[in-house]
Amino acid sequence: MIMELEPLTMGNEVIEFDMMGLGDDTVDDIQHQSVDVGVDEVEEEEGGDGEVEGNHFLLNFYDPQSSDNSISGQVYIPQGDTNLEPYDGMEFESEEAAKAFYNSYARRVGFSTRVSMSRRSRRDGAIIQRSFVCAKEGFRIDKDKPARSDVRVKRPRAETRVGCKAMLVVKIQDSGRWVVSAFVREHNHELVPPDKVHCLRSHRHVSGSAKSLIDTLQGAGIGPSGIMSALIKEYGGISNVGFTERDCRNYMRSSRQRTLGGDTQHLLDYLRNKQAENSAFFYAVQGDEDQCMSNIFWADAKARANYTYFGDTVTFDTTYRSNRYRLPFAPFTGVNHHGQPVLFGCALLVNESEASFLWLFKTWLMAMSERPPVSITTDHDRVICLAVNQVFPETRHRICKWHIFKEFQEKLSHVLSEHPNFEAELHKCVNLTDSVEEFESCWLSLLNRYNLREHEWLQAVYTDRRQWVPAYLRDTFFAEMSITQRSDSINSYFDGYINASTTLQLFVKQYEKALESRYEKEVKADYDSINTAPVLKTPSPMEKQVAELYSRKLFLKFQEELVETLTFLATKVVDDGAITTYRVAKFDTY
Repeated sequence: MIMELEPLTMGNEVIEFDMMGLGDDTVDDIQHQSVDVGVDEVEEEEGGDGEVEGNHFLLNFYDPQSSDNSISGQVYIPQGDTNLEPYDGMEFESEEAAKAFYNSYARRVGFSTRVSMSRRSRRDGAIIQRSFVCAKEGFRIDKDKPARSDVRVKRPRAETRVGCKAMLVVKIQDSGRWVVSAFVREHNHELVPPDKVHCLRSHRHVSGSAKSLIDTLQGAGIGPSGIMSALIKEYGGISNVGFTERDCRNYMRSSRQRTLGGDTQHLLDYLRNKQAENSAFFYAVQGDEDQCMSNIFWADAKARANYTYFGDTVTFDTTYRSNRYRLPFAPFTGVNHHGQPVLFGCALLVNESEASFLWLFKTWLMAMSERPPVSITTDHDRVICLAVNQVFPETRHRICKWHIFKEFQEKLSHVLSEHPNFEAELHKCVNLTDSVEEFESCWLSLLNRYNLREHEWLQAVYTDRRQWVPAYLRDTFFAEMSITQRSDSINSYFDGYINASTTLQLFVKQYEKALESRYEKEVKADYDSINTAPVLKTPSPMEKQVAELYSRKLFLKFQEELVETLTFLATKVVDDGAITTYRVAKFDTY
């Protein structure tokens, strides 16, 4: 559940703040502190010196004398060494020690914990009792509406609470030690097997060594998915990493925000000034409750005009991370009539969550007059793909093949080292097959030849084949954009202007210089097309007409293909009266 303000819109300026924190990635944390958390009733401390405390709503009441902990009638009892279980009268040096012990116990048997209710002394306000519960304790108050009328549910969440009463209650003694006063062992839900325990919230932790590796890889320009792949390889499996890709993204976001500090003000001032100079300049900021920048998007008048003319196909690239803050600089780009890359808007992303990409794509679409493109090409990133499917349901989504082949080299390094011909055969299978049937046959043959039919990653990319294999994409317009060279062409747009030491203050200056340079190249291409005539290579009237209509770049491409047709010969092979079949081939193949 997220409380958010409606976007504040002023002309082409949009400022939107997520008032509960940092977007979708914090929703699970918010649930752990929201009013739908169940709380157990606890008797007063002797002498009437205690009072119940907590920001939770009383929903279910724990009766220590009752053994009914099952809604479905089934009781799940943790298995394992009973000597490692909590027990009544067990003592701990501190409240934190009790919490750590119970969480460690929960990890061994397969459930997640959270802190539920505390009781403070009326005398001095000190905590004298603490309850630790199974994360599935309690129920949601109302599945259909938020607890408060002024709170808008951003996106429904799956139900996780089932009224489990497994718990540990500890009280402080006069000696200062904490003693177990109640322990409920039984659960009313299945427990999680060891290979999936790392998915449980209370057992997910980004260690110091993992943070160092994330920082290093992030500084090298690697995104969350690539970093998680490296961590899985480094630690020998996802269960050994100890946290999920979402946790990795959250840590990267926090790290960027710490590094940014107050430098964001320079960028915000720049955007406000540009919008004041030209009302067609559009920008939007997504921030947190402290009004710190979370993500930012902008599109100048030129970018919006570019989209009007060349917006049928769009690419979105987050791989360009050359700046001091390791922020993904994510441009929306297309191709103009000279075959040159053109901008449709840019974003700087502090947070790479699904919610952030949803916000960005919706904001970009707003800036582009709500006209979605025919096709869009993105990185091979699960979170981006989910957001694209939601915001652009009618747009053909293509995954950049450059990223797929880069992952091939990483995921199949053992095959490449043992079989030198494998990579060439793979490229031939993907790039040189003309039909879907030919690709499918070639792919199956390749897997059988190298015994890869059970390879999990290959199965995953095969499932996505309609989004990256050329044979499946021939019916959609992509403006002849290379599916493999896209990242290089976009990066070259800003290479020489932005590097690893670029601050936000310098970034805006270098960004403008890059735009000026690109604009000059477009002006030069326009001049050449209008004021000079190309050399014709054939007497064909079609070539002469196209030379007068096309830009120089596109005419030269047409001319090359026209001349190439002269090397082909058509020979009649079948003539049954109704249908005549010809064989078309180059002279040297006859």
